[in-house]
Amino acid sequence: MKTSNVLILVLVLLYISASTEWPTHTVCKEDNLEIYYKSCDPQQDFVFSIDKCSDVATHTFNIRASMVLGHNIKELYVKLQLIINGKTVLTYSETLCAPGHSKLIFCGMKKGERLHYEGPVTLGIKEIPQGDYTVSAKLTNEDHVTVACADFTVKNYLDY
Repeated sequence: MKTSNVLILVLVLLYISASTEWPTHTVCKEDNLEIYYKSCDPQQDFVFSIDKCSDVATHTFNIRASMVLGHNIKELYVKLQLIINGKTVLTYSETLCAPGHSKLIFCGMKKGERLHYEGPVTLGIKEIPQGDYTVSAKLTNEDHVTVACADFTVKNYLDY
């Protein structure tokens, strides 16, 4: 019996390591708004949630995000892309962590530490655009290594 358990465990681990895609996670699904995400980093998935889907349409809403860092983040850069029908229509980049310029409490964390954030986020936009589109987010460190990466699918049926 023990040999068969070990064999099953080895097969599961081989399947997991051979897989190149993470599952799609549902962030929220309410009447007029649906948000899903999938990690685009084949090495690591992460956890992300919001309190209420309807709060996203407001200026500020609460999120929870957590992951174990696979890389140091002495410096951290974010690149966001708005993709509609497979075409990038908007790109935004910002430095989040740099020597003397740290906007986040987890700047300076080391590989293997657990990054956890729970609190408010402000999008800086007045409304979520209506339609189906993808927001691609990529965080890279000072060595240009991906710290986290996700594609968010947004389906907004609300006509403002």
